[in-house]
Amino acid sequence: MRNKEYTDRIDEIDGQIAALYGRRMELVDELARVKRLQGAKVLDRSREQLKLTAMENLVSDEYAKFSVRELFEQILAAGRKREYQILAESEGQSRLPFFERESLDRENARVVYQGAPGSYSQAAMKRFFGPDTDNFAVQTFRDVMIAIEEGAADYGVLPIENSTAGIVSQIYDLLVEFENYIVGEQTIKIEHCLMGVEGSSLESIRTVYSHAQSLMQSERYLNGHPDWRQISMQNNAFAARKVAEEQMITQAAIASEYAAQTYGLKILEKGINQAENNSTRFIIVTNRKMFVKDAGRISLCLELAHRSGSLYHLLSHIIYNGLNMTKIESRPIEDRTFEYRFFIDFEGNLKDPAVRNALRGLRDESRSLKILGNY
Repeated sequence: MRNKEYTDRIDEIDGQIAALYGRRMELVDELARVKRLQGAKVLDRSREQLKLTAMENLVSDEYAKFSVRELFEQILAAGRKREYQILAESEGQSRLPFFERESLDRENARVVYQGAPGSYSQAAMKRFFGPDTDNFAVQTFRDVMIAIEEGAADYGVLPIENSTAGIVSQIYDLLVEFENYIVGEQTIKIEHCLMGVEGSSLESIRTVYSHAQSLMQSERYLNGHPDWRQISMQNNAFAARKVAEEQMITQAAIASEYAAQTYGLKILEKGINQAENNSTRFIIVTNRKMFVKDAGRISLCLELAHRSGSLYHLLSHIIYNGLNMTKIESRPIEDRTFEYRFFIDFEGNLKDPAVRNALRGLRDESRSLKILGNY
C-alpha cells in the first residue's frame, strides 16, 4: 500500500477510537453519579491494577503490552478526573478547611522575625506590616514557629527563597512540622554592603563577619581581599551588631544598608554581592487556617507512593484543571531512604472550582497532602 492508504486507514481507526472514548466518558459520568449516591470512593487502586493487567494480556508483543498499559493508565486517569469534577459540581460550595477574610489585620498585629534589628527579615516585616508594627526578634527559625504556635505573636516573617542561592530548606521542613500557614509574602531586594566603625577603612580590615550565604554571594569581592579572615554568623544583623559593639577598626560586617543605619556603622563599600538582581522572598505565617479573598497562590506539601509514575499522575490533576504550576521542590523524608516530600506552588484561590477539583484528586491519590497556605 501507498503511504496515503496507511494514513487513511489509521485515521479511520482513530475516528472509531474517539467515538468509543466519547461513549466511555458518558458512562463515566453516569458511574460518578451512582458513586456519589452510594458514597463510594473514586479511586479503587486494586481494580485499576486488575484492569491494566487484563488490557496488557490482550496483546502479545512486549512493546505493545507496555504501550497498551500506558494508554489505559491515561484513559483511567482521565475518567477519575471527570468523576472528581462531577462530585465537586454536585457538592457546590462545601465547607473549606480554611476560612476567608477580607484582609489581614496589619495595624493591630504582633509580629515575630528571626535575627536582630537591622536584618533583612525585619526590613521585610516593616515593608509588609508598616514601620510602627509591634514586633520582636528571636534567635532561630524554629523559635519563630514556636512563638506563632503558642500565640506569642499573630504572624511570623521567614525567608523561604533567594533568587541566587535557592530555597531555604529548613523553612520547608518547619512548615511540615508545625501547624502554621502561609498568608502572605514579601520580596526584598538584597544589596550587601561592607561596613565598619568610624575610623575603619579597607586597609584596616582584617576580619569580616556575615551569614554564610552572604559571604558566598560576595565571594567575588572577597576574593580581592585574600588576607581578610571570613567568619560565618547566624544572621547578617548579628554581624553588624557585633562590629558595632566591639568598636574595632579591624572588623567589618557584610549586611544591608538598613543594618548600617540601625547600628550606626560606616559603609565602606556598597553592592558587593556579585548578582545585581538578587532578592529574597519572605513568607508571612500564622497559626490560623485562613486566606484573604484575593489570594492568588496556593502552596502544598505532598507525599507520594514510592512507585513509578506517581508524581506524573499527581501533577496531571493540576494540568487537567487548567492551573498554572509555578514551583516544585523536593525534600527527603526522614527515616525513609530515597523517599521525598514534594512542595508545589500553583496559581489559584481556594474558592475556585478548578482548584477544589484539583485538590480533591491530589488528596485522594497521594499518601498525604497538606495545604500550606493560600496567599
